[in-house]
Amino acid sequence: MDETRLIKPLLDKDYPMISHGDGIYLYDTNGKRYIDGSSGAITASIGHGVKEIIEEIEKQAHKISFVYRSQFTSEPAEQLAKKLSDLAKGGEYWSFFVNSGSEATETAMKIAIQYWQEKGIKGKNKILSRWMSYHGITIGALSMSGHSGRRARFVPLLEDFPTIHPPYCFRCPFNATFPSCNHMCATELEQAINRIGAEHIAAFIAEPIIGAAGGAIVPPEGYYQVIKEICEKHDILFIADEVMTGMGRTGKMFALEHWDTEADIIALGKGMSAGYTPVAATLVSEKVMEPIQKGSKLIMSGHTYSANPQSAAVALAVVDYIETHHLVEKSEKQGKYLITKLQELQNNHPIIGDVRGKGLMCGIEFVSDMITKFPFKKEIDLTSLIVSQGQHNGLLLYPAAAGIEGIGGDAVLVAPPLTITRNQVDELIELLDQTLKDVEMELRNNGVISA
Repeated sequence: MDETRLIKPLLDKDYPMISHGDGIYLYDTNGKRYIDGSSGAITASIGHGVKEIIEEIEKQAHKISFVYRSQFTSEPAEQLAKKLSDLAKGGEYWSFFVNSGSEATETAMKIAIQYWQEKGIKGKNKILSRWMSYHGITIGALSMSGHSGRRARFVPLLEDFPTIHPPYCFRCPFNATFPSCNHMCATELEQAINRIGAEHIAAFIAEPIIGAAGGAIVPPEGYYQVIKEICEKHDILFIADEVMTGMGRTGKMFALEHWDTEADIIALGKGMSAGYTPVAATLVSEKVMEPIQKGSKLIMSGHTYSANPQSAAVALAVVDYIETHHLVEKSEKQGKYLITKLQELQNNHPIIGDVRGKGLMCGIEFVSDMITKFPFKKEIDLTSLIVSQGQHNGLLLYPAAAGIEGIGGDAVLVAPPLTITRNQVDELIELLDQTLKDVEMELRNNGVISA
């Protein structure tokens, strides 16, 4: 194509044209094969070209693809809502279906505020969140996000919701170590609540494992139990942003299960449909729904494509595929192997500062000096170098932020489809190893690191 009218992420970059996908592999129109080492944007969790899902797409399309939710319900939407409630630990959840993770978290925010209004408490309108977090790109979701880079352009439009430090053990903001730190990063929430006043706070939102804003930062054991206890003590709802971590990605159906903790509201997306259709969901606990049912009987939110039967049927088929093929368990098993192989790479590549993650959501943070953990200079843009070289070598990685306050550091997410085999993990590692060798060679040639 000589001319384009498509707005791409970078307007001056030439992107290869995709042809097709098969399992963990993608192929461009030149015949080049790529390992989808990031499941796209941590989305294509069951791989590409799965015939069972394609058949369900066609089957539902022959029935009905769209109805407006104010006029009809549909069997696929009803079944999907029931299924998600059954999968969520600790109680019954209602589902509000939307189109994207940003919409799911923004809907969660609105429902949390509405909950207190329905109870006759009008002043609880603020949502607390963490720095080094990302909850979406719409204005409300971005207000909750502590991703400095993505906030920068829109700061005048945003609320000041990010309040506390992340549970970033590799770069502890308190210069402490676990467990002697006594969860200072969690108890800081209570300090923030006391400063602001619980009477103003509707909810606290967190990604169980920090994704794009931190490169798979995993909180220490006991962290979310402390967070939930503080929220309950001060009458504040807890929202879990499982858009990236949910549906088996971390070796549990929901990542919060690793901490044996239940959320009042859950945002889902990405792996919910594995990329086969745009769909996401806000799961609302019975506790939160009760005053709304007794009051206005209306969730003040809505989107034209909400709960459309086509997307609901596809998501239902994806969930069935995940369960039938035991992909949650496979994610845990292959994830342990992947982490082990990444740690072996760390021994051979001095630019790797930390390897972390759970299941098949792994992160690598890069440093210029392992002892000081000092990051590379921002102008080097190491993350982009690695992602670009990886794609050149046939390996797709996902860029992530890192460093103090998520600024000036470099990280990538390694998160292949949950269907990946042990041999395919080895293939992925070989390409990653070569990619890091290539980048390190370039850094040496430019005098950035010593020979």
